[in-house]
Amino acid sequence: MIKTEELQINIGPQHPSTHGVFRMLVTVDGETIVDLVPVFGYLHRNHEQIAEVNTYLQNMPYTDRLDYFNSMANNQAYAMVVEKLVGIEVPERAEYLRVLMVELTRILNHAGALGFLINDMGAWQTPLAFGMREREKILDLFEMASGARMMCNYFRFGGVVRDLPPAFMPLLKDLLVALPAFFDEFERLLCENEILLQRSEGVGVLPKDLAISYSVTGPVLRASGIPYDIRKAEPYSIYDRFDFDVPVGSVGDVYDRFLVRVEEMRQSLRIIEQVLEQLPDAEGDHINPKAKQNVRPPVGDAYARIESPKGELGFYLVSDGSEKPYRYKVRAPSFINLTPLGDMCRGYKVADVVVILGSIDIVMGEVDR
Repeated sequence: MIKTEELQINIGPQHPSTHGVFRMLVTVDGETIVDLVPVFGYLHRNHEQIAEVNTYLQNMPYTDRLDYFNSMANNQAYAMVVEKLVGIEVPERAEYLRVLMVELTRILNHAGALGFLINDMGAWQTPLAFGMREREKILDLFEMASGARMMCNYFRFGGVVRDLPPAFMPLLKDLLVALPAFFDEFERLLCENEILLQRSEGVGVLPKDLAISYSVTGPVLRASGIPYDIRKAEPYSIYDRFDFDVPVGSVGDVYDRFLVRVEEMRQSLRIIEQVLEQLPDAEGDHINPKAKQNVRPPVGDAYARIESPKGELGFYLVSDGSEKPYRYKVRAPSFINLTPLGDMCRGYKVADVVVILGSIDIVMGEVDR
């Protein structure tokens, strides 16, 4: 038997497979991972510190730039914590518009994330192109509603900045009709694909007890067999009005994380269809007309959280009674979900590291705040 010597190598910080400026310090024995230490901080932008010198309203567009794939979800979590701190009520129609935008966001996030995951396995661009094609259709809707495709800045305290334009609903209904065929096509192409199964089944296993110990949330947690979804566990906004399931895995490997996200897209579609059935007419307010935007919350603190596409996104604010937060803290799912990466990779091969990282679905703008 050949005796080998352990070697330390760097993957990143500048490397396409790291999904951003992120470094993995890897110890290998041949091709086998002995240890992996995730190294954060290369993209730190002082988000939380900047937020403490801005007014509450000025911080809304900054939230777009956390997980920049999911700006609508970021907007909602931040709007909710300010509304909780000030005591602002959100009109019915505005709540439905918020849920609509966030569930569309969940679909575009998962469609893109799964395309990138298959790309990380070495596949050609076809699955990614399929995912990005559907994402582009949703971004067209976001542009119609907010004026921007990615940095939407659409939410306001007490509602949303404007109601939907007349052309929005016909385009949305066309999308909803086409989405089931996309889901079926995606599953047919990939779920039984021999290469995908070999690269994902039994790879990057995160046992449920370890997932709980690391406080991971979102699809990564649910793929490990924990049916925890904040929309069900602690319903916020109007999610208690909708009928939907929480997909879970059984093994907690890369394949389970893939399947959970595919099914979550279907469940988001269910929610959107119910939103359209229940949506109050256009005469309803899209924003509380009594809600001030240049707020001065009373002295106190508040925390609000949502089930963002990547997991629990929470904002904690402390007010000293001024127009700026005394303390602003973000609980970012990408950051928390990265912490068990070493345990998930240990014992696997170097080629598996890229796939395991891709299955977590991170955005470094949210990790390095």
